[in-house]
Amino acid sequence: MSSQVKEPAPLGLYVHVPFCASTCDFCAFYQEKPRRGDLERYLAAMDLEFAALPQDRKIETVFWGGGPPGLLAAKDLERLGRSQLKNLAHAPSEWTVEMAPSTVKADKLAVLRDLGVTRISMGVQSFDAKLLESLGRLHQPNQIYQAWERIQAAGFPHTNLDLIFAIPNQTAAQWEADIREAARLGPDHISTYCLTFEEDTALYVKLSQGKVRIDDERDAQFYERGWELLAELGYEQYEISNFARTGGACQHNLNTWRMHEWVGCGPSAASQYGGQRYQRPANLDAWLAGMESGVPPREEVVALDDRILLTDAIIFGLRMNAGIDFAEIATRFPKAGDLGSLQAHLARFEMEKLLDVAGDSFRLTQQGRLLADSIASEILR
Repeated sequence: MSSQVKEPAPLGLYVHVPFCASTCDFCAFYQEKPRRGDLERYLAAMDLEFAALPQDRKIETVFWGGGPPGLLAAKDLERLGRSQLKNLAHAPSEWTVEMAPSTVKADKLAVLRDLGVTRISMGVQSFDAKLLESLGRLHQPNQIYQAWERIQAAGFPHTNLDLIFAIPNQTAAQWEADIREAARLGPDHISTYCLTFEEDTALYVKLSQGKVRIDDERDAQFYERGWELLAELGYEQYEISNFARTGGACQHNLNTWRMHEWVGCGPSAASQYGGQRYQRPANLDAWLAGMESGVPPREEVVALDDRILLTDAIIFGLRMNAGIDFAEIATRFPKAGDLGSLQAHLARFEMEKLLDVAGDSFRLTQQGRLLADSIASEILR
């Protein structure tokens, strides 16, 4: 009598490259100026990070983010990539690398393509020179087009362009023009992010000084027009901020939102693995000291239980247009305890027309997607 072997859940790898030439006004990611000595120590410590990767599970997806990684020279990208691949039993099925337009060079793209990278994600943010300047971005619109030509010539299977909206003084017409221009270039994935005011950023300082302000009504109009226009242009929304043509969705992000496991490598990188959620120090020297001592440092450690994972699977699952299957999630996390209060919350959201419900299937309505953060906060409470 044969028994069916359960397939292991997907495992992802996130790699943080902390070097950036200049911090944008809105950016709260951990970054350092790219000094050669620090780069060399970073690459050597990443060898140690990769050597400690799990060997009993296949890493399905890889995502390189941060500074962005494209700031590294071609030889450094190759060293980092070869070190990673040496410690993986199989090549990942999906491998995304973030790049800024000003860092996109043909030699770097050739290295990444040879390594097996499947997607380049370029942080365009806007095609409008004045809006780019107001965000503190280093690149100009002409650099976007030069970078895009190089990415196309390199022949990656998938491409993504990031856009930001609700920029101070941005008009609805400018937002629509940015979307149309991104779609005209023809990536198979577009991400759109509402500008947020994170503490410890230049933009937050401007907000506190009254130089810029938050306009929730305008933000909602930008959201809705973006969703409508991207659908018209052939990009299907699969998560509040993410749109793809057929086959273009990012599996790494999908696995993360579904509360599967991932391992984070590099300073400030977060992990959800082995029953814990933790992150590396957001400090290059502290991370280097820990790695070089043979005791990889963990901060903000949270012991995960079924209640935490089920709640997060619902919160992040509702951000996806496919929504959640409550029964399936409850089966995945059977020790979550009494789910009555969660189900009561969901029933109330349905009455308020924020959720569409069909049996065990729950999906946010359009109004619900606009209020997703508030809904998440209520569920957490």
